[in-house]
Amino acid sequence: MKTETTQSVQFAYRYAVYFIPALHSEWWAAGCHWLGRCAATGQPLQQPVVPGVAAAQFQSYTQEPRRYGWHATLKAPFELRPGASLASLRQAIQALALALPAFDLPALQVSTEGDFLALRPTRHDDALQATADACVTRLQHWAKPLGAAELARRRQNPLTPAQDQLLTQWGYPWVKDEFKFHLSLSGPLHGLSNAERLALVHAAQQRFETLPRCRFAHIALFVEPEQGADFQWLESVELRG
Repeated sequence: MKTETTQSVQFAYRYAVYFIPALHSEWWAAGCHWLGRCAATGQPLQQPVVPGVAAAQFQSYTQEPRRYGWHATLKAPFELRPGASLASLRQAIQALALALPAFDLPALQVSTEGDFLALRPTRHDDALQATADACVTRLQHWAKPLGAAELARRRQNPLTPAQDQLLTQWGYPWVKDEFKFHLSLSGPLHGLSNAERLALVHAAQQRFETLPRCRFAHIALFVEPEQGADFQWLESVELRG
């Protein structure tokens, strides 16, 4: 199985399993430059100029997703359970990838659903749902259950009973029936004028909706080296199902 990796990590504060476009592809470059950082190299990148939005403002509104890197969440960030190791987690991801087939993502379009800018599929896709579900359920064995303080923090945002049950069982409320695949392009958009919001949407449409279809061919392991640090790409594992 082909894996790409550029760095050696013995232990990290948290781990996450993401979808990312193929490294060095048009999609990877477009997203990393939009956010202003490459999670594979750790290097800052020149962000695009968006007419009608000041550069400092654009940098501020992309700060939150920039920390996590250009990605769509499959298995949300988690600490390793006691007794688990990075080596065993990597083996589990590689075994999972052997069972999952690659596929083309549905067309992606710019959305402001949830009051943040993101790319979302134009339709439901069974392969995408099945892949996300598999990452959540089959990798849960390596995730440390959330403690009372973390559960309380996450419950500060209102959750439905179903979402709260998912949070308790899987460590994240936006999984299974609540899963909505998206690649974040900004943090919350409150404070933007209508003109600035429209300018951001138009710039994102020009940048991303003109790209060819995006291929879902790998799952990627990201790490948060220390609490609060920027997330880093560790490796991508090819889907071979």
